Amino acid sequence: YVYNNCSSGILIDLKSNCYCSIEIYKHDKEERIARTWGTTARGLPYVEEAITPAGNWLIDGDLEVIEPIKYNDGLDRFRLSPSQLRDEFLRRNTDAVFAFQLRNLVHNGHALLMTDTHRRLLEMGYKNPVLLLHPLGGYTKADDVPLSWRMKQHEKVLVDGVLDPETTVVSIFPSPMHYAGPTEVQWHAKARINEGANFYIVGRDPAGMSHPLEKRDLYDADHGKKVLSMAPGLERLNILPFKVAAYDKTQGKMAFFDPSRPQDFLFISGTKMRTLAKKGENPPDGFMSPGGWKVLVDYYDSLAPSGDGRVPEPVPA
Repeated sequence: YVYNNCSSGILIDLKSNCYCSIEIYKHDKEERIARTWGTTARGLPYVEEAITPAGNWLIDGDLEVIEPIKYNDGLDRFRLSPSQLRDEFLRRNTDAVFAFQLRNLVHNGHALLMTDTHRRLLEMGYKNPVLLLHPLGGYTKADDVPLSWRMKQHEKVLVDGVLDPETTVVSIFPSPMHYAGPTEVQWHAKARINEGANFYIVGRDPAGMSHPLEKRDLYDADHGKKVLSMAPGLERLNILPFKVAAYDKTQGKMAFFDPSRPQDFLFISGTKMRTLAKKGENPPDGFMSPGGWKVLVDYYDSLAPSGDGRVPEPVPA
């Protein structure tokens, strides 16, 4: 109705308490997919889930939120807006904020990286660096653990003392995960600047994924790091390279990988971790806090087996 009768106007949504001055655009799906992912190959998870079945028109415009949007799912206390996060960092007298994004559970390798970053910032002269643990809260692939269970696990990690609650702020990042490699990495980084972060921990292959049709990675491993070093607008964000952590069999704990003795290290991928939990098996001692691992096992136990005894795959968030 709006498209046929006016080129712009006011859209009022009483249910979500917001309105915007709107403009309407043709939804050129092929161009959007090509520019975002660098390919139009079929099988890209977010494309198949959200873009392909979407309509042919897009609405844009200035948005004013009259009241905070509530999900009423028990997790709203973790959904801090950018201004709320900046206020929280100010309240804590923080002089450095380092952000860490993840869509998986926190294992001790992640914790080692975050605590080591805290130590490095203290050595650089900062007095009160604070970690922004910022898990993705939007769409993820169907084989990822749902947000509610991930948040339970993150809380357990804090309770178990793997991360220090006094120097950690946990907040849900509401963006969907596009799995769009270098393009998405820039969005993740710029959003964290708005949240108040001035340091950002970035992995070797951020937002990367396998090619949906061919047996190769869709992006080169160093693409994400390169775009972060060159993208306009990111000058205020200090990029901290992700050190590779693995399970050190000689120490019985997660440690930074030593290439001089690769035989002593065991790499446990997210897929391997989920497979162990599905089977009710335990990882090596020291891989994850006991309370955190129990949350993952409880999640898979909660899935009702089908008639053939197999655990069904969960639906995307």
